[in-house]
Amino acid sequence: MYGIPLTIYLLSGWLQSRYPKLDLLSHDVGHLWWTMLGMKGNPHFNLLHILSNILIFGGFILLASAWEVLYKAQRSHTLATTGPYATIRHPQYLAFISIMFGFLLQWPTILTLLMFPVLVWMYTQLARQEEREVRAEFGAEYDRYASNTPAFFPRLGDTTKRSNT
Repeated sequence: MYGIPLTIYLLSGWLQSRYPKLDLLSHDVGHLWWTMLGMKGNPHFNLLHILSNILIFGGFILLASAWEVLYKAQRSHTLATTGPYATIRHPQYLAFISIMFGFLLQWPTILTLLMFPVLVWMYTQLARQEEREVRAEFGAEYDRYASNTPAFFPRLGDTTKRSNT
């Protein structure tokens, strides 16, 4: 829970005046959305927390499956176009963003609120640079793949077969 102590410290005056019965030393206060939205009950079982867990764990699953495909493609010096790469060109960066957003929903901190947009921008820039490098290496094969496969968001309801060449 990086940044929680600093965030709670910086917000402690406001939190204490707005929520006078709030125990700033309790674990639950780290779930700031739960506190600020006035939610009752266990913060670990509200919709926001469940959604954040889905984003975090889903991101890790996507990351693991993407890295396996990418590792095999790099070893065989081929273009990664199977698994998650059959649906989007940058599943690893989408996974990182999903994980970060999940943590932002679960334990928002001043640091993560400031850094999230910066990191998203950096990952998109890195993806663009990697695309230039892959295009230089694979040429027309990559151009065909890129024209059929979106960068970050899969096409919803797309039932057409994509080329894996």
